[in-house]
Amino acid sequence: MSSKMSDVEAHYVHPVAPRRLKLGNPGPLGLFSFASTTLILSLYNVHARGIDTPNVVVGMALFCGGLAQLLAGMWEFATGNTFGATAFTSYGAFWLSFAALLIPGSGIGEAYASSANPAKEGDAIAIYLTAWAIVTFLFFIATLRKSIGLSLLFCSLTVTFVVLAIADYRGNDNIGKTGGAFGILTALIAYYCGLAELLTEDDLFTIPLGKYASKNA
Repeated sequence: MSSKMSDVEAHYVHPVAPRRLKLGNPGPLGLFSFASTTLILSLYNVHARGIDTPNVVVGMALFCGGLAQLLAGMWEFATGNTFGATAFTSYGAFWLSFAALLIPGSGIGEAYASSANPAKEGDAIAIYLTAWAIVTFLFFIATLRKSIGLSLLFCSLTVTFVVLAIADYRGNDNIGKTGGAFGILTALIAYYCGLAELLTEDDLFTIPLGKYASKNA
């Protein structure tokens, strides 16, 4: 019997070291998905082209703002970016939950329509938006040592949630349009941040996100 091991035996005795998985940057995917969904809904909120029914955004909220951001968040966990993972996953869940509000089959809207006081749906949505304003403000605090671009994004998004919540508390469509305007601004900032992360030194040019001064400076 030969004392030499076969190639198959050698492979299992001395297994080949697994290759290190090189991950790309999930940030642009999450930011562009968030920006596009936010822009569409915000344009509806300002009644662009006379549109006052936002249901076309459901598909975007499910698959772009929702699923794509959720996936970006999972990949951010893999890269070790806790902030990006938490933010993208949270807003992916936000868009999925928002889509549920608009899907007739969910029964959420019908529950208020058939209740004794259907006007309370506005207050319920306002409380929902208030909770997200709080979460967004906490994210804003966490950006204050990351980049100026991200700080502007989460500051603008916080204001958007607050204004939209006030609009629903008061049932005021003009305030809702103001919230939509802030949403458009938020989307444009998110597009900028996404492009800044997408462009690398291998591209024709890069754009800055803005750095804060070092804590030790």
